[in-house]
Amino acid sequence: MSIFEGILTGFQVALSLKGLSFVFIGVVTGTIIGMIPGLGPITAIAVMIPITYGMDPALALLLMAGVYYGSAYGGAASSILLNAPGESMAVPTTFDGYPLAKQGKAGKALAIAALASFTGGTISVILLTLFAPFLAKVAISFGPAEYFALMLMGLMTVASFSSGSTIKALISATVGFIIATIGIDSQTGTARFTFGNINLMEGIDFLVIALGLFALAEVTSLIRERKERSMFDSEFGSMKLSKAEVKELSVPVTRQSLLGFIIGVLPGAGGTIASFLGYITEKKLSKKPEEFGKGSIVGLAAPESANNSASSGAFVPLLSLGIPGSGTTAVMLGALIVLGVQPGPLMISDHPDIFWGVIASMYIGNVILLILNLPLIPYISKLLKVPKPMLISLVIMFCIIGVYGISFRTFDLFLLVIFGIIGYFMARMNFPAAPMLLAFILGGMMERSLRQALTISDGSLLIFVQKPISATLLAIAFLSFIVPLLKTWRKRKSDGDAEETDSQAS
Repeated sequence: MSIFEGILTGFQVALSLKGLSFVFIGVVTGTIIGMIPGLGPITAIAVMIPITYGMDPALALLLMAGVYYGSAYGGAASSILLNAPGESMAVPTTFDGYPLAKQGKAGKALAIAALASFTGGTISVILLTLFAPFLAKVAISFGPAEYFALMLMGLMTVASFSSGSTIKALISATVGFIIATIGIDSQTGTARFTFGNINLMEGIDFLVIALGLFALAEVTSLIRERKERSMFDSEFGSMKLSKAEVKELSVPVTRQSLLGFIIGVLPGAGGTIASFLGYITEKKLSKKPEEFGKGSIVGLAAPESANNSASSGAFVPLLSLGIPGSGTTAVMLGALIVLGVQPGPLMISDHPDIFWGVIASMYIGNVILLILNLPLIPYISKLLKVPKPMLISLVIMFCIIGVYGISFRTFDLFLLVIFGIIGYFMARMNFPAAPMLLAFILGGMMERSLRQALTISDGSLLIFVQKPISATLLAIAFLSFIVPLLKTWRKRKSDGDAEETDSQAS
């Protein structure tokens, strides 16, 4: 079956009454769930497994796919308006989305997020249609050494997050990496940094750290400085983008849509790495990097387009290889097996209605998301009209519900408060929180890839430089680490020379 015949078959499934209904229900449900911290797409899809049991597998996957990419947009709303990312891939959205909201540009920020998500999702689906069979072969060439190099590159570029001290950013990343090791080692069964506490045996959940470092820390600052500033100094603002802003966004959004798709295709990488790398890359390439973290529209659009593009790209390894590209697609893999469908190389020929039906539904789902979300932005932004004490209470309530809903343990609530205090003092002392969270997210995957690579090479480190892809990624990681330090050294040297010249002149 050619690509053209395949996509026609897919649209026959997706444009049927049942297909349209399930796509609509999926994207609406996903958008709502994405806005609520703690109720991520993994939970939603896991809950839907028993609901979809007995359904046509194609329609069931249409519903779950809609929830998946719908939640990728929904996460932007809580990140922008409340500084409370519900999913790890929504964290970079807070860096510039929340400052924009505080500047009275919440409407513009939500509109940019919607348009960037639509662009990223659409470009990704077009690439998925054209290159899915070929990319499946490329993705399988990524082994543990390449994954380790990719993640090390991500960690080394944490210096880009810091507008101040590179050393502080690296300290923050190191602490995040240490936190990632807490719990029982899955390979040796050894308890690490648990101090005999049974509650730490399973490690610390991402949401506890994310909500503590970002949402709770921000709320603490607001309460402490309640007489100095309000949560939002101005109104909702206009949703319109000027021609100059559209021109400024067009290249970064297109670039991150392509990068996000490539990252999403890699099994195990997912939207989180795509959104962080998207933010880092655009900051490096920007002519105005000093604006990042203070309300840059490029800093908001880049991770949004990247994570939505990666969400679609993650379906390549899932459908073509039977390998999940993210945690959410791992749950989908289980759901498909429950429904009697085995994803893999034979899926295109054995189940063309499912393979092409999901791809066709993404075109429709992205259009529905844009049509739904743009008119709803003024209503979503009503959150800004809520009185500050009530809004602070709502944020705290969402944090508590989100964290308690993970494991129903009060111990996690104590951890939430501890990370809130840590986040508050980090902000006051200009320690960036993002590197800590990124290191925590990548730490477990990085350790696992390192072990697998060393097992394959019988302990030889040469495996990381013998393969061209891993060698290239390691070279980029080294440059990302050394270049900021050289820049700092040259700046200090030039400042010192200038002071010496001034003193001689006087």
